[in-house]
Amino acid sequence: MSVYSISSIEVKDWDAYKEYMKKVPSVIEKYGGKYIVRGGEILSDNTTWKPKRIVILEFPTAEDMNAFRNSEDYKPVAAIRLKASTSESFVVEGI
Repeated sequence: MSVYSISSIEVKDWDAYKEYMKKVPSVIEKYGGKYIVRGGEILSDNTTWKPKRIVILEFPTAEDMNAFRNSEDYKPVAAIRLKASTSESFVVEGI
């Protein structure tokens, strides 16, 4: 069953974050993941939630997502993200 990682990201250092954005797609793809949403204009409806940047990733299984997140490939790339931004995320199973 597919799983989706949904993140609201506040970028603090755009130069560093742009480096992260260059490096991370190939790592995501290596573990079977793909972008569903990567930034883009946020069109608000009747909500008080004010996210800065939304990223949604899809992985075939939770195991694939965890393999990506815990991989040696991702660790140095994640360090860039952690330096350049803060985020709140959750994972939801698809149907």
